[in-house]
Amino acid sequence: MTAPDTALEPALAAKPQTPFQRFLADFFDSKIATAGLVVLAIILFVAIFAPWISPQNPYDLSKLDIMDGRLEPGTKSMDGKPFLLGTDDQGRDMLSAIFYGLRTSLAVGVTASFCAMILGMTMGLTAAYFGGLVETIIMRIVDIQLSFPSILIALILLAVLGQGVDKIIIALIAVQWAYYARTTRGTALVERRKEYIEAAQCLALGDRRVVFRHLFPNCLPPIIVVNTVLIANAIALEATLSFLGLGLPITEPSLGLLIANGFTYLLSGKYWISFFPGVALLFTIVSINLVGDQLRDVLNPRLQK
Repeated sequence: MTAPDTALEPALAAKPQTPFQRFLADFFDSKIATAGLVVLAIILFVAIFAPWISPQNPYDLSKLDIMDGRLEPGTKSMDGKPFLLGTDDQGRDMLSAIFYGLRTSLAVGVTASFCAMILGMTMGLTAAYFGGLVETIIMRIVDIQLSFPSILIALILLAVLGQGVDKIIIALIAVQWAYYARTTRGTALVERRKEYIEAAQCLALGDRRVVFRHLFPNCLPPIIVVNTVLIANAIALEATLSFLGLGLPITEPSLGLLIANGFTYLLSGKYWISFFPGVALLFTIVSINLVGDQLRDVLNPRLQK
């Protein structure tokens, strides 16, 4: 008898991977995406636990001292308290202000994108499944909205609604839902013509069950990728609107407000008041986009390199 082929032993001994294990292996195959995920995890940790890990509550007036205003990074206050990233003109610790600003920016971006996703997916699924006049009306509304710049629509809505966290979330939902509707409708049209949808209709299942139990799950992969991109877009748009003075009020922590607060001091050499919040905003948006790009490649095998 011949000896067994030893070259086949590792392949025979290896256990088959589950879909989730294959997904993780494909995702972490990219070092850039892994680094982006690590940075994003750190940012999420800092944002969630900001009240407990911040050296100071920068929005508690009783904790602020105007004598500590515009201190350089690494400077200590009169009572010996260090300010690693310096202070702003009101004596707020910039590191603590950035932690709180990340908390607000992420909360606004995630909430607005999630609500816009629900509204947009509902409209897109409805248009693709029923077709006809319903699809025409929905998609013409989408086309009209997408023909205008997003920031212009947000500026008009905030000029009418006013400032506030709830107001800017409403404005971002109104800006972003059309992107989800168009993406969902395009994906659902492909799935709509497949046999499993026709089989479900032949079994006389209700429209709601066919849409949400069969059509909806197969439209999720591209929506997940779009969602990561639009979360980053919502964070950037909120920061832009707050920088312009139309987003969050000055009593709320926001990276855009922090950048605007230090903008007037740039020419006098007080760079840190705007620079460090800008870096935090940059790292947040870039890390989300890196994760989204890798998700796109993993969920769509045709894009894998």
